[in-house]
Amino acid sequence: MTSPTFAGRYARRFTAPSVIPGFGLTFGYTILYLGLVVLFPLATLVWRSSGLGLSGLYQIATEPRVAAALHTTFLMSFLAAVVDLVFGLIVAWALTRYNFPGRRLFDAFVDLPFALPTAVAGISLAALYAPNGWFGAPLADVDVKIAFTRWGILVALIFIGLPFVVRTVQPILSELEIELEEASATLGASRVQTVVRVLLPPLAPALLTGFALAFARGVGEYGSVIFISGNIAYVSEIAPLLIIVKLEQYDYAGATGIATIMLAISFVALLVINLVQAWSRKRFGYV
Repeated sequence: MTSPTFAGRYARRFTAPSVIPGFGLTFGYTILYLGLVVLFPLATLVWRSSGLGLSGLYQIATEPRVAAALHTTFLMSFLAAVVDLVFGLIVAWALTRYNFPGRRLFDAFVDLPFALPTAVAGISLAALYAPNGWFGAPLADVDVKIAFTRWGILVALIFIGLPFVVRTVQPILSELEIELEEASATLGASRVQTVVRVLLPPLAPALLTGFALAFARGVGEYGSVIFISGNIAYVSEIAPLLIIVKLEQYDYAGATGIATIMLAISFVALLVINLVQAWSRKRFGYV
């Protein structure tokens, strides 16, 4: 008698009865929903851009204006995600580990970028960091300009990405027992050693998830950026805005090509982040 193949074993495992009924219905609905809402639009985009071919996509990507916009978009999104990673951890730590007056109010403020329209956020940030704004005027006195430059893009992306890191790290911090930190201190570890060896390992998957979410949100952000960036070609123009410009010029092939290039780069970046996240979970035992 021959041993069952891998496909056969997997099929039996996949169709094994479950205590919870309705697997077939819910699984079918999940596939249908993801297909219609996510996969079908992305497949349509790839199909529309397939007429350009790899050479056409390469030609679009290497256009000076497109290359500058892509570089600005992904670089600023990455830097903003790094800043959010650091300060999001600090904010989550303060909200979780300390009791102080107004803690719940500050905790609610973290979610404001979620609820606030991006255009409102962009106008507010532009008013604050303009040369005559509350923050922009003192900075202008020392010859530092934020609004209508790349730094304005960074500020906007930090603003809209911070809640993703805080909300992914905060539940994990709440579950970590304070006794672990006390035991580490009792055994003679310094505060830095406690953070690096006791706290960061279980937080690594959540930190990577928050980083990925902040980075992905930054890449696709439009409303809050266009008001503060200045939208100067080759300097502070982002790729989503360039797609709109191409559409207004009836250059549908160019707009589709830029969108496909952004999709490919974002997919590779998120794939790498997810692989690192999976490795960190296995490495530190948090599967």
